Amino acid sequence: VESRQPLPLSDETVAEARLAVEEESERLGGPAEPVAVVEELSAPGPAGPVRVRVYRPEGEEPFAGLVWFHGGGWVVGSLDSHDRICRALCRRAGALVCSVDYRLAPEHHFPAALDDAWAATCWAADKAAALGLDPARLAVGGDSSGGNLAAAVALRARDAGVPLALQALVYPVTDHRFDTGS
Repeated sequence: VESRQPLPLSDETVAEARLAVEEESERLGGPAEPVAVVEELSAPGPAGPVRVRVYRPEGEEPFAGLVWFHGGGWVVGSLDSHDRICRALCRRAGALVCSVDYRLAPEHHFPAALDDAWAATCWAADKAAALGLDPARLAVGGDSSGGNLAAAVALRARDAGVPLALQALVYPVTDHRFDTGS
């Protein structure tokens, strides 16, 4: 992949910013870690099917499960930009990872991303046996805006009585004011 000097994402069009994130993800992170199986599946969503890429580790079922939401400010990022992260999580944790391709802004307004994240989480919980995951060890996680989605999904799960083992929030967006030192 040929490198280009990126502009700050705020100075690019949405299409340019998305392309820049995809290009950077290809250049960074080293080789993709091998996992036993990668499957392209879909969960029923409020606006049609939600793509879910499932990473299966070596070993015997049932696995702990992680529903992962990529970061990218709700505007950029994809299954492909976060493929290496999901492979590493799967391999190193020995967990089945379901990476969710939620709808992005600005084409899709709030709460589209959250609704897709919730639908994919409910799907993973409902299909736990078929997916080979232990429903008592189902977690949600994500980085940045994906961490925000994971936290919001955990709150919905609590209110709906859907048990989650934990939430893995990686530098999540949890305060809309953006007025703190970190």
